[in-house]
Formats: sequence, C-alpha cells, structure tokens
Amino acid sequence: MHWTPLPQGGFTGINWAVPGATAGFDPYLIWAEADNFAGYGLSKPPKWLPLLVELAPGVSVAQLLAAASPVWLYVPPVYTSATAPTGLRYCTARVRPAFFKHIQPGGSLHALVQRFELGLPAGHHADDPTAPTTSSQAKPPALLDGKVMGLIDGGLAFAQANFLRKGKTRIQHFWRQDHKGVGQTPTDLNYGHALTAADIDQAMQNNTYGGLVDETAVYTHFKMGMELNKRVNHGTHVLDIACGPRTVLAQIAGAPPHPDAPPSWAQADDEASRCDIVAVQLDWDTVLDTSGGSMNVHIMDGLMFILARCTAKAKVAVNLSWGTLAGPHDGSSVLEAAMDQLITLKAGHLQIVLPASNSYQSRTHANTTLSKGEQITLDWRGQAADLTQNFLELWLPAGAQGIAVQLTPPGQPSLPPLKWGESGTWNTADGKPLCALIYPQRVAIGAHGTCALIAVAPTLAFDKKTATAPSGVWQVTISNTQAGKVTVDAYVERDDQIIGVQTGAEQSHFEDRWYDTSGNPGSFVDHPDNPSPIRRSGSFNSIATGAKTISVGGVRVTGSTWAHYSPRKPDPDATRPERPGIVKVPDMQACSDENPILLGLKAASTRSGGVARLVGTSDAAPQITRKVFNAL
Repeated sequence: MHWTPLPQGGFTGINWAVPGATAGFDPYLIWAEADNFAGYGLSKPPKWLPLLVELAPGVSVAQLLAAASPVWLYVPPVYTSATAPTGLRYCTARVRPAFFKHIQPGGSLHALVQRFELGLPAGHHADDPTAPTTSSQAKPPALLDGKVMGLIDGGLAFAQANFLRKGKTRIQHFWRQDHKGVGQTPTDLNYGHALTAADIDQAMQNNTYGGLVDETAVYTHFKMGMELNKRVNHGTHVLDIACGPRTVLAQIAGAPPHPDAPPSWAQADDEASRCDIVAVQLDWDTVLDTSGGSMNVHIMDGLMFILARCTAKAKVAVNLSWGTLAGPHDGSSVLEAAMDQLITLKAGHLQIVLPASNSYQSRTHANTTLSKGEQITLDWRGQAADLTQNFLELWLPAGAQGIAVQLTPPGQPSLPPLKWGESGTWNTADGKPLCALIYPQRVAIGAHGTCALIAVAPTLAFDKKTATAPSGVWQVTISNTQAGKVTVDAYVERDDQIIGVQTGAEQSHFEDRWYDTSGNPGSFVDHPDNPSPIRRSGSFNSIATGAKTISVGGVRVTGSTWAHYSPRKPDPDATRPERPGIVKVPDMQACSDENPILLGLKAASTRSGGVARLVGTSDAAPQITRKVFNAL
C-alpha cells in the first residue's frame, strides 16, 4: 500500500506533486484534476472553469478585468454594473488555463487575486461563457424600489396563487440558472433564462379557463414541467412561509405574544404577504449535488441578480434555505466572506437569512484535542451502493504543523501517514484514484489554519470506466508530534438526496462505541465529559457562520424544546476546547416542528390550494426572513 504523487493538472498545468504547490489552493480543485473531473461527470477537463474569486484589499473587479484578457478570463457584467456595490472584492469568473499562469509570481494577476474556490457543476456551465446567445434581454430590466423579498432556492412554482396580488404575479423577476426552460438570457450574467412579471402574467392569462389558471399548462409553456409536476417543491414551500398570505404564528405576523403565553395563530396581513419578489432558481445540477460542488458560484450570482433588479435605495431581505456541512465554520469561506461584505456595503439595505442545518444527529462532526504524542482514530463509514463521491475535511488551527494523518481503507493495510504539506492518491492498478489525502500548508476555502481533505470515489458505478472504492469503515488516524495541544475538527460533507429525486447519494458518517444513537438530545452524548469524539454540537450549515448573515435554528411550536435535528443554544459543548472563531449555535430560532410527534410545518404545495409538510430548519429560516423583512 502506497501513495501515488499528485499528477500535473490537466487544466491548470500545475504540477501538484512539487513541494508547496498545493499551498493556498482549493483542495477540491486539486482532487478534480487528480481524478480528471470524473466526480463532475466528465472524462476530460472542461474548456472553462467556474470560480468564486476574492480580490486583494483595495482591488476592484474593474482592475481585475483590466489586468486580464477576455480570451482567458470572463466575469459576468453584473459585477461591474451600476448596481454592483462600490468596493466589492468578490466576483464569480470563468477562466481558461492561462489564468493559472497569470496568478503566479510575476504574473499580471498575482497581486490582485487573493484566493478562489472551485464552483464547477456536473453540467453545462463549463462551456464557453463568451459564446453569443440568441435570446439575450433586449433592454435593461426595470428596477424595483421600496422593500423587496429575495429568494434563492430550487423548485419555485411562480404561478401559485399565494404569490399573486390582485390576480397578477408578485414575482417581478425570476431567473432559472440552468440551460433548460425558456426566457431571455440575462445579459448581465450571460447564462440561464430570466422571466419578468409580464412574461409570467401573459402565460397565466393565455392559460386561464373559466376564471382558473391551468398552472400545469403554464409550467409546460416555460418547459418546467419535470420539476414542478409534483406535489411538493422546496422553494415553493419556503417562499410561502417567507411571504405568502398564509396562517402563521402570531409573532411572525408582527404581534409578539407574552413569553409565557401558548402559541397563537393569525392570518398574515403584513407587508411580506403583499411585497414584490425577486426569485432565483438554482441550477438543477447544483440542487442535485448536495455536497455543494457549484453552490458558491451560483449563490453569489443569484445574490447579484437580486441586487441588480433593485435600486440602490431598495431594502432587500434574502432567504437562502440552502447549505452544506463541511468547511471552516468560522465565517472565513469565500462565499461567507462575500455575503458579509455585500451586507456591509449595502449598509442596512440587505439582509441574508440561512438555516442552521438539519445535521445535528447525522454524526458528521468529530472534535478532539491532542497533546504531543497523542493520537486518535476516527471510524468513517462509507455506505455501500453510493453512486457519489464522499469527502471528509480535517480542519486544523494556525500553527498546527505537527499533525500527521494516516488513512486505512476498508479491508486494506494502512497507507503511510502524511504530514503537513504532503498529499497523494491511492490508485487502482490502471492508475485511477480510489481516494486522495490532500494536505496543503494553507487552503483557499478558509482563512485560518488549514484543511486536510480526504476524497473517496463512489462505491458503486454502472459503467466500467468509473473507479469504485471499497465501502465500509475508513479509519482516519490523527497524530500530534508537536509540543502543546492542537484542536482538530473533522466534518463529513453533505451527501444526501433532495425531495423526490433518486441520485444514488448515501450520507457517510462517523461511528464510535461511546456515541448514543437513541437520538435523545438530553443523552450523555451531549455532555462535555462524554469520551466520544463525535459531537452533535458543531454540526452546522457551513455557509451560515458569517458575522453579518443570520442563522436560524429550529424549535417546536408546542413548548420551547429544540428540534432533534437542529443545532441549539446554549451550546452543550461550550466548555470543550475549540478552534478560534468557531460558530456552533444559531443566531435566532423559529418553529420547524409542531410537536414531538408531528414534525415539520405545513405550507404551500406546488399547486394553488394545496398544502404540504416539510421538516427542517429550512422552515425556520423564512419565518425570521419574514420578521426581518417587515422590520426593514
């Protein structure tokens, strides 16, 4: 058993095996090149690579473009438009291989680009962004003033009666990010299809019979039948809670009850129930890939689309009921830093609300503190028949250069331990990687310390070209060889399936004999003295730990007990050693279960007049978004 040195990147041209070559890069980009982008459904590198870029302090997007060539770098015009906040240091970009030469010392972008994350979907968005389109918008969109509700989600039934106002749609602008559907391509972003309120109203008028809108025919007209011809859709459900004219808890409608009073319900008649809406439907490949492979790029573009449809004076509340599990959890990921800066630059005119996650019981977080000479072995179970790749991130604080990581695949001898700055792949006989341990000295996906990424191939494939890794327990042994104590957090990335779609994803998780799987939040597992490294506390949405955004946990309507799946406060592990700046408790809370037996909340289903029940902090977040909106 041996590690194979990392290859030379087929897209970047970087020889990742050279000592120090991985430092400061996104380890997911390195893994993508190591397995030749197989995890994105490709057999060779794409022509263009989508990135989310952070510029150096004082550098503008215009300066970036001036120092680059449109032959190898494309930034959507929305980032240099009049609606872009002055001073914005973040943008998405599509790059060609020459970009990676120009960010090297001596290159034209070396002093301008601070870091970037990969944002590649398993779809068409790696195509040439400069190619002409035949359906671009003929004129700039009309800008909204006043108060505006923003939504970034998947599966939005925009003809639903709860989103109408006097028979006309309240959704003034709608952007579907993938290549399906019909509509005009927004020229300021140059992909997907956008609809205006006039487009939606016309389609509803053309499909009205006997005073009733044939909503199925409307979605068929816009070629959205596949995702909207089912009873429940996440985006529809969430938007109804955020701004539908629905029966809500009285305190959400703006009438705070006495703290000791039982929950009361009221028909919403607030500003949110009548407001204008700008909605973004995420690229479908982004929705299906719950590990967030392209989420950062598409969320950032979605935020810019919303802001670009509003005047500078408009006040916008955006609900973003989405997220992943791995990451630094200290607000320093590129997307979190970008959202924080947008909120700061908009100075009271923008707020972004996110759920705290539903992973509290998922065994996806482990935490340990090691003194010199100590080690710990984590048992990470990869599921059988998993059609998707799995990822485990080990996050170390700054200065933790004496941590070594050893990996033992299921049923195999141990691979040699790798130290800080070392990386490698474990390959099949024909050279295809089954797993990788990528351990850079520093990473782009967090600003403090570093992350050792363990990437594992699927355990099942329906073609002979795809390498499959063994299922079972992967043992991850972490050793400290330096003086002092080092705290390590291990996060298993999200890998589950969305509502009504079978992708073959199977969530991997940690196992430990001291962990109580009963699900009782008051069990010994939540006690600081519990010896299990698996900690429910710290299981948190990895894009919801920013300083300016609002994270929301879930509680029950009856009583104040936290939902079993939600992070909670006070933190049961508050006395446990942690890396600096870690966020483990939500900023706010709202109802996500009715009681211990009846989980979830009811809200709009895909068709008018219908209701559906969904469970999770995705239901809690839009309640706070509604309160924030009404208070703007």
